[in-house]
Amino acid sequence: MSREIISTDNAPSAIGTYSQAVKTESGRLVFISGQIPLAPGGDPASADLVSADFVAQAHQVFKNIEAVAEAAGGNINHCAKLTIYLTDLGQFALVNEVMAQYFAEPYPARAAVEVSALPKGAQIESDAIMVLP
Repeated sequence: MSREIISTDNAPSAIGTYSQAVKTESGRLVFISGQIPLAPGGDPASADLVSADFVAQAHQVFKNIEAVAEAAGGNINHCAKLTIYLTDLGQFALVNEVMAQYFAEPYPARAAVEVSALPKGAQIESDAIMVLP
């Protein structure tokens, strides 16, 4: 199976041993790695979160997914599935409010799970599976 590695300077570089996204050989299926609320550019290993505010962090996560989706040749509305990781599931209603500003109906399938911790002390992370037309 051949695959294309997707990379953009408009989203944070990978912190570890992974790619921002991988497009499969069909050219239609794209797996977007988990995005945390780091601003693009700079050294992601030493970068700080965009804010301590949850809403600001959620916005940055979706901006990062949007940038990687565009680098893969699509847009955020081509996402078919999201998994959202939260350190406090009590923020679920805020996630819905922020998501509505980035996604158009019909919305992607989604799972939201509470986790004990995320990289860099982030309060939210999301990955996505995108299907290009």
